[in-house]
This record gives sequence, C-alpha cells and structure tokens, in this order.
Amino acid sequence: MDNTLFELADELKCLREKKAALEDELKEINAKIDDTDYKLTNAMADSETQNFTRSGTMFCLMNKTHASAVKGMKDDLYAALKANGYGDLVYETVNANSLSSFVKEQIEEHDDELPRWLEGLVNIYEKATVSVRKSTRQ
Repeated sequence: MDNTLFELADELKCLREKKAALEDELKEINAKIDDTDYKLTNAMADSETQNFTRSGTMFCLMNKTHASAVKGMKDDLYAALKANGYGDLVYETVNANSLSSFVKEQIEEHDDELPRWLEGLVNIYEKATVSVRKSTRQ
C-alpha cells in the first residue's frame, strides 16, 4: 500500500484521539468551573459581598432563574403556553441524525428515489468519510 495512505490514517487516528482527550479535559474543566462557581457564590453570600474587582475583573453575585418542563409534562406545557398566548416560545424540532436516517430509509424503500412528498423539503448530500475502529487482530 501507498505510504501516504498509512500516514493519513495515522494522522486521522491521532487527531480523533486528541479530540477525545480534549473533550474529556473540557468535561473536567466544566466540572471544576461549576464547583468553583458554587464555592465563590457561597463565600460571597456568607460575607455579604455583592461584587468585587480582582486583577481587572469584576465579580458580581447574581441570581439566575432556570426553568424546564416537568418530566412527562412537556406536551402539556407547550399546550398551556400556546393557549395563553405564548406559542412563540414553542419550537418544533427534528433531530438531524434522526432525519438523515429517516430520509435514507425512505429513499431505500422508494427505489433509490426521494418520495415526492419530501421533495423541496429536505436537502440531501453524501459525504465520504473514514470509519476508525480498533482492530481485533494486531
């Protein structure tokens, strides 16, 4: 085989491993950020410090409101928002991977043609890529 093939394969493997390592590191950093933010928030609240400046950066104690639908009540929440004039908050979405799988199945089931009812509604493109897995044999 061509050495270029092996060099590119080695580079792709290395880059994917580096990406995975960086994603793991990012998860760790985000966890440390959350922990440090929690500790600083408590320290500021305990000392009744609303804000302070350190090394040219201002730190302000704030309260943020976060909300999410109660488990199993998302459809009811959406209906209530719509019924009370807040329907503009509700967005219908389709997972991109699920849509791609569905469209691929539809094309296969319709003699390699996109069904007419989907024409003009979906963009389709093919992308060649390389799958990388550990070999079972060395």
